[in-house]
Amino acid sequence: MLNLTPDELLTTTRSVRKRLDFSRPVEPELIRECLEIAVQAPTGGNRQHWHFVVVTDSQQRQALGDIYRKGWALYLQQQSANAAAAASARQRMAPEHIATLGRVLDSANYLAEHMHEVPVMVIPCGYGRVDGASSTEQAGYWGSIFPATWSFMLAARARGLGTCWTSVHLLYEKEAAEVLGIPYDRITQGALIPVAHTIGENFKPAPRIPLDDIVHWDRW
Repeated sequence: MLNLTPDELLTTTRSVRKRLDFSRPVEPELIRECLEIAVQAPTGGNRQHWHFVVVTDSQQRQALGDIYRKGWALYLQQQSANAAAAASARQRMAPEHIATLGRVLDSANYLAEHMHEVPVMVIPCGYGRVDGASSTEQAGYWGSIFPATWSFMLAARARGLGTCWTSVHLLYEKEAAEVLGIPYDRITQGALIPVAHTIGENFKPAPRIPLDDIVHWDRW
């Protein structure tokens, strides 16, 4: 366990990509500890309808890595198609924010290239399909899965493990379901979390937009 205060844990749990140690196995006991903590998270109506698929088999990881790269390529194509909107958004950004986005893209490309090398992948899932559901239904559904997933990531950080929330494999969710034997018509995947020991343990809070720009008191 790292010697982190609650505030340090919350402010230094980063999206780790380039500092994932692909060469070091992750002990199954650590994953179980993190999941035991994760399932203490609240769910709507205490339904506890989550499931977590833990992938360590090399062939399964290779197959998911291939699907992830295909999804990442499609995501980049979609972003290129919206180049005009992206350029307009960049005009409103501070230079340091633009520089940060460049670094994030570089590290995201790196992770896509090496996803299959990650020793553990965790895929949070939930019962049912929410395709076409109302915003209220969607909020309740994801609000019963994502808190547990974030708790898992916090618990992993406390144990010297790095994680990163990814979702582009969902562009080919049915293919991933076939690889993992997930009944696609009854179970929805929410993310793909790569897990590995980190290269170094020190992480720091990231630059963020000033609160005064995003916090609204009583009215927008």
